[in-house]
Amino acid sequence: MRPSDNGPPTSGPPAGGPPARQGATTGATVAGPGFVAVDSGGSGLRVVVGAAGRGPLARGASREPVRTGSRGIDPGHLMEQLVPMARGLAAEAGIGRLDTAVVGAAGLASLGDALRAELPAALARELGVRRVALAADAVTAYVGALGPRPGAVVAAGTGLIAVGTDLTGWRRADGWGHLLGDCGGGAWIGRAGLEAALRAHDGRDGGSGRLLELAEEMFGPAASLPGRLYPRTDRAAVLASFAPRVAECADGDAVAADILRAAARHMADSAAAVCPKTGPGRGGRAGSAPGEGPDGDADEPLVAFTGGLLNLGAPLLVPLGEELAKRLPRARRVTAEGDPLHGAVRIATDLATDSFTLPGDEKMLCVTSPAGEGGADAPDVHT
Repeated sequence: MRPSDNGPPTSGPPAGGPPARQGATTGATVAGPGFVAVDSGGSGLRVVVGAAGRGPLARGASREPVRTGSRGIDPGHLMEQLVPMARGLAAEAGIGRLDTAVVGAAGLASLGDALRAELPAALARELGVRRVALAADAVTAYVGALGPRPGAVVAAGTGLIAVGTDLTGWRRADGWGHLLGDCGGGAWIGRAGLEAALRAHDGRDGGSGRLLELAEEMFGPAASLPGRLYPRTDRAAVLASFAPRVAECADGDAVAADILRAAARHMADSAAAVCPKTGPGRGGRAGSAPGEGPDGDADEPLVAFTGGLLNLGAPLLVPLGEELAKRLPRARRVTAEGDPLHGAVRIATDLATDSFTLPGDEKMLCVTSPAGEGGADAPDVHT
């Protein structure tokens, strides 16, 4: 799980194989240009090709994550996977030209300089795309969950990040990785559970014999756990794999229940840190006093949670609801409408129909045209 994952792709070959395709919904040629929407993360690429007014027409997936290196996210490796998939899906959908591309990428805010510098021109060259939106996956998770409405979204998977907007700018909280943050995420829960297991192994206070049993079932003798875990490059994912075991025994184990309560508290704290003070449709902005909207009633900002961590169920969701009521008593919790790929499709559709209203951000959401469309470095919509 990464922060915005709702689970692995439903189809696709092993890493390194050709991308999986889910057939187009039409064989007829689509009038007008189309769009390509991408969700790039720890599970690989998920891609949709569609057209304004028609929605998604063809879908594909690759289970090979885009590489990162000294330059951050590797734009060349992303293009190697995306271009043949986009061309094939456009052909299946009967789309002759792709005019708009939206790429939601995990790590874009901190590792996306090379993508921002190179991807718009590369997409124009290889696919004929004229307008490109590069978004952090937390932003596409937000748009997938709430659309272009003010509020806050917590994306919780292996890690955890919260994003909020009052439609004038973006705020983020956490998302600092499993060594420095991601508090309440899957890796955080798994690490806390394994710590409790090792406390029980040592005979220290705060341990859980049940978690020790489960840890040894998964990983072998407790004393060997550091050697099995520390050399791994996928430590966060390994830690997160133990989170379902913590939830499994929470009903009868006070230590496990306390871990999930603490995780819920962290999730609510992150939501509160980014949540605007006003709700949708009231015309207010962050910092406005309650009741300042045109309707004159109390503000009710929207809050949604998304990501694979929610699959832990009641052991996490019940305390989460309680903690959210304490931290954001005025907020209205809503069910996420869709996932990050759905958010990328929404952004692409809005761009294609000139109805894009979300605020830009240098690191989190940048919409540009390639050279020759309003200047080599000039943004077409927002930067």
